[in-house]
Amino acid sequence: MSITIERKAELVKEYSTKEGDTGSPEVQVAILSERISNLTEHMKIHKQDFHSRRGLLMMVGQRRRLLDYVKRKNEERYTTLIGRLGIRR
Repeated sequence: MSITIERKAELVKEYSTKEGDTGSPEVQVAILSERISNLTEHMKIHKQDFHSRRGLLMMVGQRRRLLDYVKRKNEERYTTLIGRLGIRR
């Protein structure tokens, strides 16, 4: 369910705004999106796993708050980010 260290490093390298950038909202949203997609696949198999469902909903809410923050600060960054990740809204 969680992402591997190698995959996380790939996401950080792909979405970072500068060298060594791991805390920017773009990187955080990318990592959360990867975790959400993995957990969504888990939920397709284990429909009665309510503890994981709660964690999934919390991650979706966290990603939504981060995306709202990016949209408030710079709408152009927001549109490019959701375009790259394939998130609708």
